[in-house]
Amino acid sequence: MLEVNKVTFTYKLGTKNVLQDISFSLERNQCVAILGNNGAGKSTLLKCINRICPPQRGEVLIDGNSVSRMTRNEMARNISYVAQNNVSLNMTVFDAILLGRKPYITWDATTEDMQIVHRIIEQMQLEDFALRSVSELSGGERQKVMLARALAQEPKLLLLDEPTSNLDPRNQHEVLRMVKIIAREHKIAVAIVIHDLNLALRYCDRFLFLKDSRVFSYGGLESMTPENIEEVYQIHVHIIEHMDVPVIVPFPEVEPAVSYPSGGDIALTS
Repeated sequence: MLEVNKVTFTYKLGTKNVLQDISFSLERNQCVAILGNNGAGKSTLLKCINRICPPQRGEVLIDGNSVSRMTRNEMARNISYVAQNNVSLNMTVFDAILLGRKPYITWDATTEDMQIVHRIIEQMQLEDFALRSVSELSGGERQKVMLARALAQEPKLLLLDEPTSNLDPRNQHEVLRMVKIIAREHKIAVAIVIHDLNLALRYCDRFLFLKDSRVFSYGGLESMTPENIEEVYQIHVHIIEHMDVPVIVPFPEVEPAVSYPSGGDIALTS
């Protein structure tokens, strides 16, 4: 569904590339975690996919169609993007989410548009906020509204830049769980920039590690290894399992590049 082919990008010609020959693919119903240290180019990659930052080289395809040749309306019907920092809107939560239907509205919102918005509000548990102004909400509440608006677009691809950064632990899990459910119900592919490796491990199917402007590793659970994590993040970790849930345990006091004890880490398989 999504194909990223040899994407290369720099913010200023003549300087070091932020992204170099990035290639990967993603199918419907799949969720990829984009991982790496600060400055690895994770957010820039989302912007290249969404044409906010057109790459100098390479191509992004949605169902075989080049993003670079899509109209704005075609882009909005194919890709929905939730930025890391969202502007506070002076409108009700309901109207803000209804904006997600704009690519489909020719004259006025239809009954179907209204039903979609009501359904998303219920799924995201925003009923109590529906008639409140977005400007009155907390950062975490606004984040949920922006995510709800993106889901109302019914895109083929959903791009999320640190969607849990302003959320408390309960809402972090609730939002990612809901994204995964909606993505599967509507056959949406999801790409998430996320720093919490345990959240990524629990809610994502694919894992793209970026290092030194390039793809260090890409794959399913088999790629989420202590060795890969240590190489990318320069921190020693073990992966254990508790109540059938894999958990990454960091050991910052241990120097990286040490040998792993036999049987100390579980083997993740897809």
